Amino acid sequence: MKIRIKFSKQGNMKFIGHLDTMRFFQKAIRRTGVDIRYSEGFSPHQIMSFAAPLGVGLTGSGEYVDIEVLSSGPSAEMVRRLNAAMAEGMEIISFKRLPDSAANAMSLVAACDYTVRLRPEYEDRLGAASEFFAGLDAFLESGDLHIMKKTKKGEKELDLRPLIFEHRPDEETGCFLKLSAGSAANIKPELVLETYCLAAGREYSPFAFQINRQEVYALQTDGDTKGRRFIPLEAFGEDIE
Repeated sequence: MKIRIKFSKQGNMKFIGHLDTMRFFQKAIRRTGVDIRYSEGFSPHQIMSFAAPLGVGLTGSGEYVDIEVLSSGPSAEMVRRLNAAMAEGMEIISFKRLPDSAANAMSLVAACDYTVRLRPEYEDRLGAASEFFAGLDAFLESGDLHIMKKTKKGEKELDLRPLIFEHRPDEETGCFLKLSAGSAANIKPELVLETYCLAAGREYSPFAFQINRQEVYALQTDGDTKGRRFIPLEAFGEDIE
């Protein structure tokens, strides 16, 4: 049985890297007695796949991990059992059964939602938050978004505009970004912020921003780009009664 778990990663847990997050889940699953399936061979391991690794320093409200189990209790019970083993800052949101034919979460990722806040202690360098994000929104609307991106083979020119699906100021102190993600074209919010700072002549610091990934999406098309829709990964599963 394929299972998709949605969880949040907040607080001090943002300093835990992807490999340690994976080890944390492996231990939590063993501790709670989840009947997870193991691979075969001389070194069996839990069958587990995360949708998209979250960068160190970022929080996440809609993170996903897929597992396979041999049996399972009701979703509500499994959420309760797993949350009993979670550390502060980690919370299980849902535990859903996937169709047998479902692709794993990592292969589906096409876009992510982010909210960005400016830390108050950096307003002296970057300006008031409302001014900074109003300028960012205007830049993303009509500025030059061609950049040189470093790759394993060197550098290549990249146009960020078609990879930024949505942007808007969020209240008066931040912004919302929906960005391309996945193996084909993965754009991090830090790259968008750095591009704006360089264009505006402002000093960029990765520590100036609080970034939260709100949701991870798969792409669903109706045969053309006009019919493109982004579906939360959670929507592919259903609760176990």
